[in-house]
Amino acid sequence: MPDGGLLLIENVGNLVCPAAFDLGEAHKVAILSVTEGEDKPLKYPDMFAAANVMLLNKVDLLPHLNFSVPLAIEYARRVNPHIRIILTSAVSDEGLEEWQEWIEAGMKRAAGQKERV
Repeated sequence: MPDGGLLLIENVGNLVCPAAFDLGEAHKVAILSVTEGEDKPLKYPDMFAAANVMLLNKVDLLPHLNFSVPLAIEYARRVNPHIRIILTSAVSDEGLEEWQEWIEAGMKRAAGQKERV
């Protein structure tokens, strides 16, 4: 990978295994879709405890679901009080700028740490 590159590794299927393996990543990101239910941080606490950020995704669907954003946030913070939470939607673009800024800030920090080594 070239200097300054970004590698995203996606785990599809469950929220158990990604927390257990160290892939040398700088950050773990948990993505919780509102279609899955707000209980997932309690059901899979290891992933949310290990994550630096949680994307609460598909928020454009909230008017059509029985999903409590405050409860999802409470559950996530119950297992990780410091987790950053960004509400996102690819349909409405909500939160995507904040997500991009978070990624860019992390890349700058990583580049700075590499220079000091």
